[in-house]
Amino acid sequence: MDVRLVTVSELTARIRALIEGDTFLGGLWVRGEVSNFRRASSGHCYFTLKDGTAAIRAVLFRSRGRCLSFTPENGMAVRVRGYVSVFDKDGTYQLYAEEIIPDGAGAVHQALEQLKSRLAAEGLFDAARKRPLPPYPACIGVVTSASGAALRDILRITGRRWPLAAVVLAPASVQGEAAPEEITRGVALLNALPEVDVIVVGRGGGSLEELWAFNSEMVARAVYASRVPVVAAVGHETDWTVVDQVADVRASTPSAAAELITPDRSELELLLSRLRERLAGAVRRNLADRERRLAALSTRRIFRDPAGVICGRRAEILDHLAVSLARASRVTLREACARVLTLAGRLESMNPRQVLARGYSICTREGTGEIVADAGGLAPGERVILTFHRGQARCTVDVVEETPVPG
Repeated sequence: MDVRLVTVSELTARIRALIEGDTFLGGLWVRGEVSNFRRASSGHCYFTLKDGTAAIRAVLFRSRGRCLSFTPENGMAVRVRGYVSVFDKDGTYQLYAEEIIPDGAGAVHQALEQLKSRLAAEGLFDAARKRPLPPYPACIGVVTSASGAALRDILRITGRRWPLAAVVLAPASVQGEAAPEEITRGVALLNALPEVDVIVVGRGGGSLEELWAFNSEMVARAVYASRVPVVAAVGHETDWTVVDQVADVRASTPSAAAELITPDRSELELLLSRLRERLAGAVRRNLADRERRLAALSTRRIFRDPAGVICGRRAEILDHLAVSLARASRVTLREACARVLTLAGRLESMNPRQVLARGYSICTREGTGEIVADAGGLAPGERVILTFHRGQARCTVDVVEETPVPG
């Protein structure tokens, strides 16, 4: 019998090809207990998965580890989805994990409490950051299954209570492996639409395993980052999910969520009717009050005899002013006349003819009319004119006698 000689690498490659060619080992869920769990500085997680009689080494690469909603701990029962292959360096087969979920109520509860504690410490559950719902939403975003009863309930109740609102659906799986990523994407898509006023994230009832997507850290952070208020509507579950605690409002069912986010059209119509009646009553009372005020004003004299009220008083004032003006004019005229008479008397007293009437005369040179005030200015034979109070005399100077000036 011939024995073939191969290298270690060739042998390992052959074994790996055999294992990877087995469809059973290419994708399966493995249940076991975590042991020797450690997270390397690279971000990869290494652990051993074991049960009562066997163990297998496992690795969860960093790209997959970021999606973990909990931290596996030694002794925790889990379910690991992945495939089996060979690590050439050690020549050992191991489980390459793609997803890890808690197995059993105790493990699920432990993982959930880990996540809640971490998110609470970061402030994602703080009541102070929760926002009120818009009173009259124009556009409602919904993240749920397109074929589920939750969507039908929301559409039915919204159409009955508030048909003015548009409903935009971001369809998503609400359970299973793809659910967290699809719900997260749906929340992001609705946030990108500026017309969306509020978002409902939810589904109908189910078991804790079926509702596990709403305990996902990925979904919780998407809800926390939403620019508009989010209503969590995970139905028929007494225990609150993580999304319930992060959301701005929690509703017990999708139907309850539709009731919370929409005003009741009939109640609003009744309110508008009452407001309309109050407004009409206020208008009537205001008109009646103004009519009474107008009637009271119309009895006043200013409206009965506006010309008399407006002009009468002013006419009386004008009369007083006219009398005062006439009186002042007469006084001023008398005073002016007296001054004129005084000035006239003074002027008359200076009239030369008044002097002539007292026997004086004026001597002027004949021909020139020059007044002769000094006899020394005359010469014998010179012709002069003597003007008297009445008449004149033409004379010839015979002798000039000068009168000495008193010294």
